[in-house]
This record gives sequence, structure tokens and C-alpha cells, in this order.
Amino acid sequence: MSERNKGEDVRLKLNRVPKYIWVTLGITLLTILLHAIGISDDLVNVGLIYLFPVLVSAVYWGMGPAIYAASLSVVAFDFFFVPPYLSFTVEDLRYLFSFVVYLAVAVLTASLAGRLRQQLEVVKQREITTNSLYALSRQMTAVTDLHTLLGNIVRQVSLTLGAQAAIYLPNAQGELQVASSSEDSDVIWGKGEAEIAIAKWVYKHGEIAGRGSSSLRESTGLYVPLRTEDQIHGVLAVNLESSEPQDQREKLRLLEACGGLAASAIARVKLAEEARLAQVTAESERIRTALLDSVSHELRTPLTAIIGSATGLLENDSLFTPEDRKELTGNIRDGALRMNRLVTNLLGMVKLESGMLQLRRKWCDVGDMIGIVLTQVQQFIQHRRIRVELPDQPPFVSGDEVLLEQVLVNVISNAIKYSPEDSEIVITVKMDDRHGRMTIEVADSGVGIPEADRERVFEKFYRSESSRHVTGTGLGLAICRGIVEVHGGTITAEPNPGGGTRVCIGLPTGEPEASFPYMGQGEEE
Repeated sequence: MSERNKGEDVRLKLNRVPKYIWVTLGITLLTILLHAIGISDDLVNVGLIYLFPVLVSAVYWGMGPAIYAASLSVVAFDFFFVPPYLSFTVEDLRYLFSFVVYLAVAVLTASLAGRLRQQLEVVKQREITTNSLYALSRQMTAVTDLHTLLGNIVRQVSLTLGAQAAIYLPNAQGELQVASSSEDSDVIWGKGEAEIAIAKWVYKHGEIAGRGSSSLRESTGLYVPLRTEDQIHGVLAVNLESSEPQDQREKLRLLEACGGLAASAIARVKLAEEARLAQVTAESERIRTALLDSVSHELRTPLTAIIGSATGLLENDSLFTPEDRKELTGNIRDGALRMNRLVTNLLGMVKLESGMLQLRRKWCDVGDMIGIVLTQVQQFIQHRRIRVELPDQPPFVSGDEVLLEQVLVNVISNAIKYSPEDSEIVITVKMDDRHGRMTIEVADSGVGIPEADRERVFEKFYRSESSRHVTGTGLGLAICRGIVEVHGGTITAEPNPGGGTRVCIGLPTGEPEASFPYMGQGEEE
């Protein structure tokens, strides 16, 4: 036995002494009180009153002090209340039978009271165990990160059992190692070669081992496999070096319950991680497929027009009139511009997704930007009309002129694609000096966007069912939202009062950030 255990035994023996002293003092005071109130001649009531310290001793201190109280009560009863007084002799031998019956009743009463006390202690212990398991289950349910989960399990188990705890999990190579452990100021338990060796044995055989079990009971620790129905995930261990033998069975039962909860929580987190990876993989595959389908379709159409027009010019140049050559050359240019927009959108999305998009801020004249954009989309307007409404004062905004032009090109191109011929597209610029914001509205008379899709049209590769008949990749509006949000603005789609869709681009008009210095004329330094 270690010095620590010997010291605890001495303290336990010393703690027993005051109980018997209190019993002796209590019976002495009770005897004095009975004489003081003058009922010493009523032997039946005196005998019943002497049962009171027996019951108190059984309830609060256990069986030993209760038997001692019963014996001392008989002695006091005989010495002070049974004639001849102040003597242990009795005049009537029937008193001896009464003493035996009294002792039997006192012992039986003490036994019943002691059992009730033990049951109360068991109920209290089970309540503590239930509360601990409930707290552990709540902590494990709310955590989705494995490292945090293991830390919570070890901390709660250590707190519940009053001992150091550790969890062992296999690494990527399948070797068992300490994944989390409780640490105090003096020693870190669970990382020694002996502890790891026992943990490996438990992990391999799936059996409980260590102190209080039937295997490797010489160990100071108790090891429980973290088992679910089809798999052993690891090992949960606690250091029971300082625990009493009578407590080990209860701690084993509690540790098994904690191990079951821990195993279920670890399995849940692992399954959630696998599901997340599978979802990410499936989403990546879906995006890759959508990208390949969209890009291949979008590239094939202008390439077909370019190749057909170029082939016609090369092989049958003498057959074409100047007007025919001009039309074929225009087809080649339109196809090249369409491919250029597609490549620009793809590069813009790559920059947004990778976080590589950098703004080259300066003061931009919105009227000039709209003029440049209309020049770029002029070839696609055909029979549609575009009307621009600008405020009286020239509108300026702080931002990247090239990126903002790309936003307007995408939005206006969509308005042109989804508007019928001979319809009107209205571009309106509104200034809100009070709130320091500017709004650019592009309203068309097209098919419109259903209410359920007005937010989703800004997602990558998403296209509304009402627009399936028009070619596109579903990247344009997604890039627009990314660029506008980088500028600190917003972009929304709403129904146009006259039919169709109205896209609203809101941008701040305040001074640029301190990290983007400007010269007086709006040029970059």
C-alpha cells in the first residue's frame, strides 16, 4: 500500500472518533433531561425516548454508531432508571428480557434506517451520475468539431470521476495515440508507454481493462473501448490510482456510460465530416459539369459563326458582294466579342473565388461609363431602344472603372437578351446625397424573373426556368454581385412596373477609403 493510501486510512479512522463522542454526549444529555423533566418513573416512555439517538445515529453515521448508541442506551437505562438505581443489578429478572428485546428492536430499527440512508446515498449518486451524463451529452450534441469534442469529453469525465482522463484515437497510419488528455500542474497522465500499450490492447480486443476490471487489473488506470455497433473508434481511460476499492465498481459503470456517449458523439462527428466532404465533392463535380457544359455550348456557337464566315471569305471571296463581305466580317467580330465576354466572366469569377480581385479605385464619371458600355453592346441592340436618364449634376462614384463597366455590360447585355425586339430599355441614375449612395437601375420589358428566383439568379451557374431558351452560362450576375459587394454596394432584381425586370445597383458615393489615396483630379497616386 502506498504512503498516500495509508494516510487516507488514518484520516478515515480519525473521522470515525467524533461520531461515537457525539453519541455519548447525546445520550448523556438525554439522560439528564429525562431526570430534569421528571418522567424517570415512566420506564416505557423512557425506553422509547432512548430509541431516538439510535435512529439519529443510523441515519447520519451508519450501523456502527447506531449499535453503539443502542448498547449505551441500555446501560444508561439500567443504571439510572431501573431499580435499584445507580447499579447494574436488577430486582426483577424480567428486565433482562426487556433489555434483550430493546436491543433487538434498536438494532432492527438502526438496520432499517441504515438501509434507507444507503438507498438515499445511492439515489444521490445516481442523480449526480445522471446530471453528469446529461451535461456531457449536451456538450457533445452542440459540438461539430472533433478536437473540441474530445476536449469537452475529457474535461467532463475528469470532473465527474475526480480523476485524470485521456482519449486515444488512431492516426492516419492506424497507430493509436493520445488525442486529448486532462492536465494538471504536476503530471500529464496517459502518455506513458505503459498506458499507451494497455490502450492498444483494449483497442485491439475491444474489452475493458485496468483497475476494477477482470483484465490487467494491476494497472492504475481503467480503460474502456469507444465502441459503436460496427466499429471501435478509440479508447477512453481514467487514472484510478487514488480511488477506493468500493468506489471502483461505480466508477466503472459511470465510465462505461460516458464511453458509450463519447463513442456515439465521435461517430456522429466523423459521419458529419464525411457527409460534408461528400457534399463538397458532389458540389464541385456539379459545378465542373455545369461549367464544361456551359462553356462548351457558349464557345461552340460563336466559333461556328467565326469559322463559317472566315471559311466563306477564304474559299468564295469572288462570289461575295462588298455588303456580303461586310456582313461576314461583322459575324466574325460579333463571335469574337462574345467569346471575349465569356473569357472575361470566367477570369472574373476565378479572381472572386480565389480572393485575388484587387480594386484600382479612382473617381469615375458614371455618365462616361454608361456611354462606353453602350458602345460595347451596340452591336447586340438591334431593334431595341435604350434610354438613359441622368441627374442634373454629373454623377461620380469611387471605384474600379474597368470592373464597374464589366458589371454594367453584363446587366445591360442581359436586358437586351431577354427583351423582345422594338422594346425599350431604360437606364436610370439616381443620387441620394443624404445617405451618400447612388443607384443605377436597368429596366427591361422582358419575360421577368419569378419571385422565388430573384435572389438565386445571382448564384453561380443558376438560371431561371423562364430563361432556359436563351443561351448563357449563369455567371454574369454572380460576377456582378461579387464586384458590387467588393465596392461596398448591393445589387438586387425586382419586377419592373411596366413588365419585365429591373436590376438595381446601389453604390456608396462617399470619400474613398484611406487605403486608396487619390490626387485632386481623381487619378491614382
